Amino acid sequence: MISISLEDRVFTALQHSPHVARRNLRFETHDGRVTLRGVVGSYFQKQMAQEALRYVDGVHEIANELEVSAV
Repeated sequence: MISISLEDRVFTALQHSPHVARRNLRFETHDGRVTLRGVVGSYFQKQMAQEALRYVDGVHEIANELEVSAV
């Protein structure tokens, strides 16, 4: 059985979200906690980045530290 790391599952979830520009995001994983960092263009994108991770197996907590900037 192949075990996929939490980091890989989070990366894949963000890649497949049509609402998130992955190039501006960073994340860290530790013991089921995912911390999102970076800059997005709207509060909608900030929320959608978090929602993309909500049902990822192994994610127990999401710290959404994304900044919203229209620039």
